[in-house]
Amino acid sequence: MAGHATQQIDASTLWGGKISPFSTSYGKLMMWFFLVSDALTFGGLLVAYGFTRHDAQDAWPIGEETFNSMPFLGHGYPLLYVALMTFILIVSSVTMVLAVEAGHRLDKKGVIKWMIATIIGGFFFVGSQAWEWSHFIHGSEFGKVELADGSQAIVKGHFGELQNFTVLEAGKHHKKGDVIKEDLMHEFQHAVEKGHIKDGKITLHDGSIAKVNKAADEHMTLIVKKDGKSHKVGDRIEGKAACDMYYDAINSGQSGRIIYGANLKQNEYGPQQYGQFFFFITGFHGFHVFSGVVINIIILLGVVAGTYHKRGHYEMVEKTGLYWHFVDLVWVFVFTFFYLI
Repeated sequence: MAGHATQQIDASTLWGGKISPFSTSYGKLMMWFFLVSDALTFGGLLVAYGFTRHDAQDAWPIGEETFNSMPFLGHGYPLLYVALMTFILIVSSVTMVLAVEAGHRLDKKGVIKWMIATIIGGFFFVGSQAWEWSHFIHGSEFGKVELADGSQAIVKGHFGELQNFTVLEAGKHHKKGDVIKEDLMHEFQHAVEKGHIKDGKITLHDGSIAKVNKAADEHMTLIVKKDGKSHKVGDRIEGKAACDMYYDAINSGQSGRIIYGANLKQNEYGPQQYGQFFFFITGFHGFHVFSGVVINIIILLGVVAGTYHKRGHYEMVEKTGLYWHFVDLVWVFVFTFFYLI
C-alpha cells in the first residue's frame, strides 16, 4: 500500500533532498521515529509493572475478579466488558486500513466513510475506559477488610440488598420512626469508612441513629492479600467464619477497617502499587487514544474540504493510520499484562 502512495508523489515532496531513504516521505519517516520512541516508553512501563507484580506474588489482584462488571447489568461478567472494548478498538483499526486503502484509490467518499467509523470506535473506547475508571475508583459493594489480626482481605460473594434504615434516634433531618429508602449504599459505605456503624446501628450524616435492615449476604469468601498474625497471603476464609470476621470489622466502630475503591494512595483490590500502575498505564494509553481521535477528526475535516484530493494523494490519512494502529497494538499488550496474566 505504501508503494502506491510513493508513486503519486515526486521526489521533492517525498524528502526535499536528492534521494528519499527507503522511498519514504519525510513525514512518514518521522512518524515511525516517534512510534519507536513511544513504544520504548510503553515497554519501560510494562517491564516496571512486571517486576513489581513479581515481587507481590499472590497479593496481586486477578483481572477476572477485579473487572467483572457490565454497564446496566451489574457484577458477574468477568472481563466481558474489557473484551468488548478491545474488540471495538481492533475493529476501528480495520476501518482505518479501509480508509487508507480508499485513499490510495483517491476515493474521497470511501475515506470519509471509514474515518467516521474509526472515530466512532475511538469515542466508544474512550467512553468505556472512563466508565471503567469510575467503577474502579468507587469499588465493589464489599470493599477490602482489615481483620482482627492485622491482615487484609478482599471480599467475594453476593452482597445482600440494603432494604432501608429505620431511625431509632432523631437527628437534624430525620425523626424517630422514619424509614429511609434512598441513597442507602452511599450512606452505608460512608458510615463504614468513618466507623459510624456499631452493633448493627448506623449514625447518619445528620446525627440520627438508625437500624440497618439488610438481606443476608451469600457465598462470602475472604481472600487474604496482606499478612497478619494468624492469616497469610493467599488464605481463603469462607462461610460463616468469613461473614463473622467481616461484620466484626464493620461493627467495631473503628474507621479505616474497610476500604472501598482505589486511588493513588490505597485500593481495595490489592497492593497500593497496583492502583498506581493501573491509573498511569491505562490513563497514558487512554490519552493516546483520545489524541488519535482528535487527530482523526482534524484529518477528516481536511478530507471533507478536499485538501488531500487536490494534492493528488492521501498520505496524511496513511500517517494518521500508522499512529492509530500503534495505539491499537499497545492496547493488546496492556490488555494482556493487566487483565489476562
